[in-house]
Amino acid sequence: MKTIYCIGELLIDFVAENQGNDLSKAEVFTKKPGGAPANVACAIAKLGGKSKFIGCVGSDPFGSFLLDVLEKNGVDTTLAQRSKTFTTLAYVSIAADGERDFVFSRGADKKLKYDASVKKSFKDNMVHFGAATALLGGGLEQAYSRYLFDALTQKAFISFDPNFRGDLWKDEEKTFVKKCVHFIEKAHLCKFSLEEAELLSGEKELEKVCAVLHEIGTRIITITLGKKGTVISTPTFKKRVASIEVDPIDTTGAGDAFIGCLLYQISRLEDPHTIWDDTDGLVEMIEMANKAGAITTTNFGAIPALPGYDAVF
Repeated sequence: MKTIYCIGELLIDFVAENQGNDLSKAEVFTKKPGGAPANVACAIAKLGGKSKFIGCVGSDPFGSFLLDVLEKNGVDTTLAQRSKTFTTLAYVSIAADGERDFVFSRGADKKLKYDASVKKSFKDNMVHFGAATALLGGGLEQAYSRYLFDALTQKAFISFDPNFRGDLWKDEEKTFVKKCVHFIEKAHLCKFSLEEAELLSGEKELEKVCAVLHEIGTRIITITLGKKGTVISTPTFKKRVASIEVDPIDTTGAGDAFIGCLLYQISRLEDPHTIWDDTDGLVEMIEMANKAGAITTTNFGAIPALPGYDAVF
């Protein structure tokens, strides 16, 4: 089984209680662990896979809480870093019209320092890049790019999820697209939401969307469509894979559960780089990943809702 290195942010989500108002009216918040790459690392570990998290949190109680959550869920945190800068925080509420009200206080996640000693560990393993905050500048963005180069030179299987957050890129979408292109070009597998796929390709029709993204360079495209399933595309194959029916109560973390489950299954192959030649096997993996994502929506909270092996397989 390959080890999967998940690189990116780990932060605190303060979620407003009594949803239905904007943040100016919120009075009570619940502390939740957040950060898509960290969710993916937990998804892999809870299924029985081997995941290591690379990111930075503050040397404060919030940072300790986050690392403790990862460790309790089976994630190796030996490569995580601590900074004197406060742990990154996000405050979230859902307004009456359904729109998300969001305030982001960026801290330690941007302080990640590149560690050259990690390079050799990537050899013949897998590296997942989650980009929610990684392209916003700071040490994290610099380390992110260097780790991509290391993953390439060590022949690691590379996965990329742009994790587009409109709240963080208002009026800067073109910059976001430009920064993502290099990762799409080098990644073997990319996971997109429909919104992300359309934004990054500049197209609206799925055939054209996939064609543009393949032309950039990635070999395998997955576009998650919620209850409608997932589009899987390679340069020679394309199919929509149905999901299971559930009664969702919280969709937070569903996409992370999906990509975590998919990467876990690929990590069990003797050579992950052969997966794009086995379309039947790839479709079966997507079916299981869809199931993991759907199950996650039936419980509250991203990490607590992530399913274990027996629930999915």
